[in-house]
Amino acid sequence: MQEGPTARDFLTLLGLSLIWGSSYVLIKWGLDVFTARQVAVLRLGLSAIALAPLAITHLRRVRLGQIPLLIVVGLTGTALPAFLFPVAQMYLSSSLTGMLSSLVPLCTFLVAWLVFRDRPAQRQVIGIALGLLGAIALAYYSPGGQGGTQQLLYAGLVLLACFCYGTSANLVANYFQDVPALTITVVSYFLVGLPALVYAVAVGEVIPTVVGAGHAGAMALLYVSILAVGSTVLAGLVYYRLVQRTGAVFASTVSYLIPVVALLWGVVDGEGVVWIQVPAIALVLVGVFMSKRS
Repeated sequence: MQEGPTARDFLTLLGLSLIWGSSYVLIKWGLDVFTARQVAVLRLGLSAIALAPLAITHLRRVRLGQIPLLIVVGLTGTALPAFLFPVAQMYLSSSLTGMLSSLVPLCTFLVAWLVFRDRPAQRQVIGIALGLLGAIALAYYSPGGQGGTQQLLYAGLVLLACFCYGTSANLVANYFQDVPALTITVVSYFLVGLPALVYAVAVGEVIPTVVGAGHAGAMALLYVSILAVGSTVLAGLVYYRLVQRTGAVFASTVSYLIPVVALLWGVVDGEGVVWIQVPAIALVLVGVFMSKRS
């Protein structure tokens, strides 16, 4: 029987929201030196290094026939978003990207509905409509040099990343009920991170970029390392421990805190804020809440 949330659990939830909500500004700072492709392969490769000790143990807990689908889980849940977010953030602010990422639960439900035929309730359909309406307003009216229409285009990359996360979650829910969540995470991350590590070192020109940029290169590498080890590996492990202690419902409330942290980082880093962002993100979060199961 799971324990009720304690003060430590609430602090853990706050810590997770701070770590995951800071991911987008770390990507932004990494892009000061690296290309979007380099940020992605570095993030994946460094995650693979950090997970290597755990991967040796957890690879033994999956069947050989499960490996191909776990690779698909890794591609949709880790690899593709790792590329999509930096590409989007070449044109969008980190705060806008972070706020749009709150659509993950809504996209997860949409995939369950459209692909896995999970019948929705009327409340959930209304939630989807409200969430998407809020996301459109958020992307169109948020300050940025690209203009409203262009921002909508690049916001589509963030939405695609959210659908990738939703696809991964549904694959796990439908095909890996007998495999511990931690094993799925470690193995899927490692399987897609190892090739990225090889690419980053061999042909990704990461090392010459770091050396050529001097101090700025070292700092950018530090930011991406924090992103990989902190936001991807450590936070993932802490999150699953929180799920075990308190249940998925309590742990999933981190989704509502991440966009707030991303917005605050945007303010600290000098990104513009307009009043329309507040009701727009509120509309997104109401939509996400309504689209979730009871």
